[in-house]
Order: sequence, then structure tokens, then C-alpha cells
Amino acid sequence: MNRPVTLVHRTSYRYDRPVSLGPQTIRLRPDATCPTPILSYGMDIQPHGHQRTWRQDDFGNHEACVTFDRKVRHFDITVRLTADLAPVPAPLHTDARPAPPVAFTQPLPAGPYLRALLAEMAGIRHPDPLARLEAINRMIAARITYRTRMEAGVWDAEETLTRQTGSCRDSAWLFIQVLRHMGIAARFVSGYLIQPDIDDATCDLHAWAQAHVPGRGWVGFDTTSGLLASQGHIPLAAALEPGQVAPVSGLLDSCNATLDVSMTLHHGDDTKITDLKGQ
Repeated sequence: MNRPVTLVHRTSYRYDRPVSLGPQTIRLRPDATCPTPILSYGMDIQPHGHQRTWRQDDFGNHEACVTFDRKVRHFDITVRLTADLAPVPAPLHTDARPAPPVAFTQPLPAGPYLRALLAEMAGIRHPDPLARLEAINRMIAARITYRTRMEAGVWDAEETLTRQTGSCRDSAWLFIQVLRHMGIAARFVSGYLIQPDIDDATCDLHAWAQAHVPGRGWVGFDTTSGLLASQGHIPLAAALEPGQVAPVSGLLDSCNATLDVSMTLHHGDDTKITDLKGQ
């Protein structure tokens, strides 16, 4: 049975004067490999009078490149998508695609706190590689207390371990560094997290990690919950480093700018959504 859920995500930038925007890159579109079926998708950009082209980056992520030929006082992005959150049976076949590039296994240098954690995790052994990764994920989720952190950027592993707290992107980056030091390919993921079954249904931008498991391909690990990524995790971009998956990036004139982000969620399909797969 289908379980359609519609998400509306609005991002609004306001500037204190007319400004020139350089090319803006928007990474807010799931690709065809998203494990959760996307029934419809649309993106609206304001103001009108812009040019938009779709492309894929070196990691296969969809990017909308937007340019304006005049100065603007605002920049608004509205994404509407409907996803089917019905459980999907695990595939019976194994993933026969080649291993990812070696760059996904190359870590940053480890400091004393990370070296101590790696020594502790060396004792986690299991004949099933996936079960071992799940145990590592649970340990990090238990060790790092989640906190909302509005400032930009991602803490390195040492800072996250020193503070023993961090945002979803901080703990995900820590998990990735741990796996890479173990020789396991891992990548950083930015996407939507839809939680429709709790009393107060929520959706938000979220970050998690994916590890490459032989025979299974890329598997998602949520280091905030300590669980595997589920149907509610909608990946939008995955790459080597966090800075390569920013939802919106680009240059603009020096100015005072404000940012407002809102998300709404309701059950069912939104018939007003336009399918933009061909654009």
C-alpha cells in the first residue's frame, strides 16, 4: 500500500539593497537512485527573469545552476515533492557495481581523541560487515550528544570528540573519518528527513553518512539516532566532503542578508506539483 507524503520546502533570502548574484548552485533534487520512490517533484524560483540549467556534478548529484541578468532584492526557492514512504523490500540481488574510488577511503590526519576512539573501536568485531558498521554507528550516537547548531561549517573529529556533542553533520563527519581510517569507503550525505508517524509530524534538512558495504553498495547510517537510514531519509547530494553538498551555494555582492527557511508536510499526493524530471 502506498504512503504518499508531500513536503513543501521554502528558502527565502532577503537583501537590504539590490544586489548582483553570481551563479547560484541548488542541490535540492533527489536522483534516480534514491531508495525512496519520488512520485512527483517541482522547483519554483523567484524572481522571474532568471536562467536555470540542470546538470550532474562529479558525484552524480543533480544541480540546478541559476543565473540572473539583473540585480535582485530577494531570492526564493520553493521545492515541492511527494514521496512514497511505504516500506520497500530489501533487494534479493547483490550490488555488483565496482568499488568506489580510493578517495572515499582516505581520511584526514587523526588527533589524540580520534586515535583513542579508533583503538577502542578496533575491538568491535563481527562476521557480518553491516552488523559491525551498525555497532560503530550506535557507539558514536551514544557518545556524541545531539545539538542544534545554526552556525555554518562542520567541526572536525577532534572538536566533536572533545565537546562530546555536535550537530547531525558533525557526528556524520566523525563517523566518516572513523570508517576511512579503517579503510572503509564512506561519504557525506545531505537530504531531507521526513518523520510522519510521530505525534507532531516533522521534516527538516538533515545530514548522515553512507558506507560502502561489499555486496550491498552504499548504505545509509544516521549518527544522530544510531540507526540505519530509513524510507524517511531522502538523499539530495552525496560527496567526499560536507562542503560539496551544500543545499545552496554561490556568490553575491556585499550586503546585509537575511535567510528564512520553512517546511510543511502533509499526508497524500499534491496534484499541483509539476514533474520537472525532463527539465
